[in-house]
Amino acid sequence: MHSLKNIALSLLDLVAVRENGTVAEALQIALRTAQHAEALGFKRYWLAEHHNLAGVASSATAVLVGYVVGGTQRIRVGSGGVMLPNHAPLVVAEAFGTLAELYPGRIDLGLGRAPGTDPLTMRALRRDRIEREEDFPRDVAELQHLLAPAEPGQRLVAMPGAGTQVPIWLLGSSLFSARLAAQRGLPYAFASHFAPRLLHQALELYRQEFRPSPALARPYVIIGVPLIAAPTDEEAQFLASSTYQRVLGILTGQRGRLPPPVAHYLEQLHPQERAAIQDFLAAAVIGSPETVRQGFAALAESTQADEFMLVCDVFDAPLRLRALDIAAQAMT
Repeated sequence: MHSLKNIALSLLDLVAVRENGTVAEALQIALRTAQHAEALGFKRYWLAEHHNLAGVASSATAVLVGYVVGGTQRIRVGSGGVMLPNHAPLVVAEAFGTLAELYPGRIDLGLGRAPGTDPLTMRALRRDRIEREEDFPRDVAELQHLLAPAEPGQRLVAMPGAGTQVPIWLLGSSLFSARLAAQRGLPYAFASHFAPRLLHQALELYRQEFRPSPALARPYVIIGVPLIAAPTDEEAQFLASSTYQRVLGILTGQRGRLPPPVAHYLEQLHPQERAAIQDFLAAAVIGSPETVRQGFAALAESTQADEFMLVCDVFDAPLRLRALDIAAQAMT
């Protein structure tokens, strides 16, 4: 059996802006949450890049990484991820290279190939650049080169960046990034917190095709796990209704700020809506301490993951911290 004690816990934050809350409050909550996760012994705290979404304040990802890493002592802080099609590799190398010089040994660079936004915003970010499938592998290779020690006569040098060798992670919810991570010998994070359908297939492919590299000797897998924990299953389901409302908003194109919980929310929905939410959250662990422990154990057994990257959006910020306490306890 895959022991929970061998699995690291981490947290992915979209920096949710709450209904009747402000962006400034969301940013302050993110830092307090990172400090709490660090005190609990979490391994890393990642921030996701999204744009033009009313309820998400993590668009300037590198800036936020700097804010969080500066307000913590030991926890690794990084991007989960930077959406590489939106940026020139040199700009990413300079930003994360600067962070690595300021906070050596604490910065992660997770890379995704989705735009993380809508077509209108995509055009605003990239101007007229059209992304092709072969661009992402090439951009990843360019980033690896820019973060490696500069070679004699190298004309394009990331300054800062060169020689920092910031660890690169590939993120994805399809088989494309799983295969690329395997080929390059890079660690891999699967986005099962919102797209769990191909989870087992992607992990199997990654492990089968993995080639050791200077960065990594053997496969290393993170899986995204939506978490809502509370003293009782009933309270956890009540608190999870904020997430259920948000997911339904994503599925119906009505994204907004993180809403407060609603009693018996799922029961009020059409069966199709309920099923769609449950598909989206198929990897979620929601419940009491014992339910959480069992949920984690089942995920560990089925995925053999090295690390759980929790996504925990509870409307009441102190109750979110309590959920992390329950998660940490479940792993012991």
